Amino acid sequence: MAIPDYQSLMLPLLRHLADGEEHGVRDLTDRLAQECSLTDAERKELLPSGQQPVFDNRVGWARTYLKKAGLLESPRRGWVRITRRGLDVLKEPPERIDVSFLEQFEEFRAFRGQRRAPATTQEASPEESLAQAYETLKQGVLAELLEQVRNASPAFFEGLVVELLVRMGYGGSFQEAARAVGRSGDEGIDGVIKEDRLGLDAIYIQAKRWAQPVSRPEIQKFAGALQGYRVRKGVFITTSSFSKEAREYAERIDSKIVLIDGEQLAELMFEHNVGVSTVAIYSVKKVDNDFFLEE
Repeated sequence: MAIPDYQSLMLPLLRHLADGEEHGVRDLTDRLAQECSLTDAERKELLPSGQQPVFDNRVGWARTYLKKAGLLESPRRGWVRITRRGLDVLKEPPERIDVSFLEQFEEFRAFRGQRRAPATTQEASPEESLAQAYETLKQGVLAELLEQVRNASPAFFEGLVVELLVRMGYGGSFQEAARAVGRSGDEGIDGVIKEDRLGLDAIYIQAKRWAQPVSRPEIQKFAGALQGYRVRKGVFITTSSFSKEAREYAERIDSKIVLIDGEQLAELMFEHNVGVSTVAIYSVKKVDNDFFLEE
């Protein structure tokens, strides 16, 4: 049979998790391939980029969309588990789970709303369709990036932040930044790094690998630490989010504190190529009319 599209894989994937236990992603992919009666050739068929099997890619997108709708969760890296909402869906399972079905869930609508372009697919030009497809791919990568960061160890998170800061041009060399930031504790890191390679100013860093939103008291303690270090600028990074009160407090105080939440962290990693790699480049070309001008 032909390789199923990613939406056709959503319901079968959810059913394989109906026991409520944690399951490895690789094992689930193999089980789905067996259920779909795929041949070895179909399992090995690659995307045009040549970087990943088509079937594995489609299972990955089905998993991402189900997670964004709150039907699945990732308790640890490479493993998934059905949620209470997912179990509720299976009590009276629909004939098919697809994007239209998932639109009933607020979290999924919010996810789709981040990337939805004004023009519909029918109205979009080929260039607009290409841009929409790119944005869809990007949002999937951002969601997976944030999931990986949240499941990483404190030591790995520390190295990730150092890598990101250096890629952004802060902290001098990687070795200098690592020495300045390498004070781990309570799943967070603290340190003072150079704002530029000349060290004309310093920035105080604090990062929290948290699941709960960062509240105002945490920002107040951070502001106090800035004064103790005689540092005027600070960056507070979290894998979760900041409460409204925390953001308002950061805006009112004299010290310049930049708040980076989980979504912004993933965006910065994407922009500065931390934890991501390029699998394909498509050059969009047009006819050069000036080339054909005859005198």
